[in-house]
Amino acid sequence: MKKLFIPIFSIAVLISCGTAKTSTDASYSQNSSQVKGDKAFLSAYKQIKAADLKKNLYVIASDEMEGRDTGSPGQKRAGEYMVNYYKNLGISYPKALGSYYQKVPSDFMKKRGGANLPDSENILAFIEGSEKPEEIIVVSGHYDHVGTKNGVVYNGADDDGSGTVAVMEIAKAFQAEKKAGKGPKRSILFLHVTGEEHGLFGSEYYTNNPVFPLANTVVDLNIDMIGRDDPENRGKQYVYVIGSEMLSSQLKVINEEANKRTNNLELNYKYDDPNDPQKLYYRSDHYNFAKNNIPVAFFFDGIHEDYHQPTDDVEKIDYELLAKRTQLVFTTAWELANRPERIVVDRK
Repeated sequence: MKKLFIPIFSIAVLISCGTAKTSTDASYSQNSSQVKGDKAFLSAYKQIKAADLKKNLYVIASDEMEGRDTGSPGQKRAGEYMVNYYKNLGISYPKALGSYYQKVPSDFMKKRGGANLPDSENILAFIEGSEKPEEIIVVSGHYDHVGTKNGVVYNGADDDGSGTVAVMEIAKAFQAEKKAGKGPKRSILFLHVTGEEHGLFGSEYYTNNPVFPLANTVVDLNIDMIGRDDPENRGKQYVYVIGSEMLSSQLKVINEEANKRTNNLELNYKYDDPNDPQKLYYRSDHYNFAKNNIPVAFFFDGIHEDYHQPTDDVEKIDYELLAKRTQLVFTTAWELANRPERIVVDRK
């Protein structure tokens, strides 16, 4: 996750004054795909396993990746691993893009304060929907970190290795049912963005140069740090959720119902306020979708003692909790992809 040191833009336009709806909201119940009794959902859900998340994270956050700084050889190696993972699953890329890579030019980042960053790439994997392929559910996470400093590798196992492998695991779950002839009704874009740590550059580049029209983008579910706990919640089964009711009265309701149907984590809304001193609503890649009027939900575990330290290592990840949080995001994505109507955008 990006540190808070750049100016905050356009705060006023996204502040919501609406009252949160409860999880028994009638509009949700009438349009729900009723995932609880859905055999396809249950089959896919079981694909998400702590052991598989751990296997991938031990590669993504290894010393070989050299901290995955934007455009670095180590980041490119991590990207190659991810692309091969998708190829092996039979998950392709958006046809309009022509490959898994969307180049994010050095000049684009430099104009936004990206110093001397080299060219880098967003990585996009795509599963086409069976009934409403033009409508896109985005599941995102950044795969860059802060690199190597004074010869010490900052592995970024939680930030955002955890989100990276969660996106990969969610893709695997959807693809398993796609192969079984029970794929999602809407299309799913698995978006791994670069340059987040330097200024949300990869997600800004994507929303400025979308592969799919932003008007057809239903939601962005963004995952940035979900493998640890913070001091305030040590040992708890929880996750922070940020932004889910800023633009849509339905998204928070859907996510809460998804949570009740699965692991029933404590959904913590402490940071779910544009005016919160930490400004977390503006500090990860979902914000570039939100400022384009696309509903978002940001899943996060908090600021812990190893945040942006060389001690953010794979051995400190709680893999069972990582799996539960991944299952929550998957369940929310499944509902959004399969419900009869796309969620409304009814807040500004």
